[in-house]
Amino acid sequence: MNKILQMLQLQQQLNDATNGEGWEKGITKNGKKIDWKRCTYLECAELIESYPWKHWKNIDAQPDYANIKIETVDIWHFIMSQGLQEYKIKNIGTIEELALHIETLDNYATFTEEISPTARDYYAQIEVVEILIKRLFCEDNIEALIEAFIDVAIQSGLNLDTLYKLYIGKNILNTFRQDHGYKEGTYIKIWHGKEDNVIMQHALDTNKDISPKELYEVLENAYPKK
Repeated sequence: MNKILQMLQLQQQLNDATNGEGWEKGITKNGKKIDWKRCTYLECAELIESYPWKHWKNIDAQPDYANIKIETVDIWHFIMSQGLQEYKIKNIGTIEELALHIETLDNYATFTEEISPTARDYYAQIEVVEILIKRLFCEDNIEALIEAFIDVAIQSGLNLDTLYKLYIGKNILNTFRQDHGYKEGTYIKIWHGKEDNVIMQHALDTNKDISPKELYEVLENAYPKK
């Protein structure tokens, strides 16, 4: 199974369902402008907030790597979306060709290996995230942006297998959110004192072989009934 290709295909399906077919032109079916770069840099900011970078507050705190991984997966949603949009609008190639190009990136082989703890301190880790933001705005090259993302993912404790697992989980959660009023503003994000991300993560951790359909059913059963 080509995990990169499957994630791209699932993201295409999610965007088609959420934004309407033809979203690649930059407008949703509801007439809202789409800006994947803004989505990405704001998620990068949330990721950085998971590090205790503030010299005036909680100076003995440790990075929240559980949340860092979740934020990294959120960033991946938006970077894939940008790649899908650029390949379509600029007529660069198919989804299959985008997946192939990702697999030829210089750091992709490292990304497929077993996870090794990063040797960087968290200040240096933040700088890697900032390199991603720099490439987002200073280079018109989606492959270079994805390469920078892979560096962030690796230092966050993710490899291809773990990114895939978390992406599938978040993809199903995002689908569940849309099905339960996320766009309309009626969705409940805190379930019995826990954020829905936490519920999703617990379901993945307690059943490593859970299918996307089964995960959706777990979320359905756990969702607060009005």
